Amino acid sequence: MLSMDTARTIVGIIGNFTALVLFLSPLPTIVKIWKKKSVEQFSAAPYLATFLNCGMWMLYAIPSVHPNSFLLMTINGAGITIDIVFLLVFLFFSDTKKRIRVALIVLAEVVFIAALAIMVLTLAHTWKLRSAIVGSIVVVCSMLMYASPLAIMKLVITTKSVEYMPFSISLCFFMNGLCWTIYALIQIDPYILVPNGMGALSGLVQLVLYAIYYKSNKIVEEKQVDMEVGFTKIGLSSNEG
Repeated sequence: MLSMDTARTIVGIIGNFTALVLFLSPLPTIVKIWKKKSVEQFSAAPYLATFLNCGMWMLYAIPSVHPNSFLLMTINGAGITIDIVFLLVFLFFSDTKKRIRVALIVLAEVVFIAALAIMVLTLAHTWKLRSAIVGSIVVVCSMLMYASPLAIMKLVITTKSVEYMPFSISLCFFMNGLCWTIYALIQIDPYILVPNGMGALSGLVQLVLYAIYYKSNKIVEEKQVDMEVGFTKIGLSSNEG
């Protein structure tokens, strides 16, 4: 029979995989920006939010703040690395005004994390107090990040189409939140449990919406195909005439 520590490690490894998929999900957008040599109307907000979120989790996971959080540290270290690459591409292809604005926000985030790390490590003298301080701030940052799909869910309900809510990402969103929720429950950690519980719930709602509106989406697609076929037939008839 598996020990609690082994079970937690296995769940954490699965959580690392699902989180990695989520961190890589903006890659098609970044490739599009690279090919077009312009950020066009794309926003840097998701990358800035991910950078801050991963940085805060990295701080939370260091041994002097919250011991035995190696898996949390590895995945958020990977997240920061991926996000830095995305931000560099975004900065490179932005106009001067947007580049300065995004660079200043990144700088402000780095200063905030560094200042918090210095204050916590010097003024708080136990890891439990450090965990409570950093964990409370991380919960807020993570909840803001997990709340971001609300706009997409609203769009799905309004348009009755799942075109802008890919099933694979919704599934990974749910699995990632679920894995880290279980991870937090095995050895009770409210600072991991609260935001990831919210993330699992958000992912579940996305999957439910997908199930509800998937058929509607197929009907729309079929109508579009029928219209295209109809136009083609009309075009052929005209040419034949």
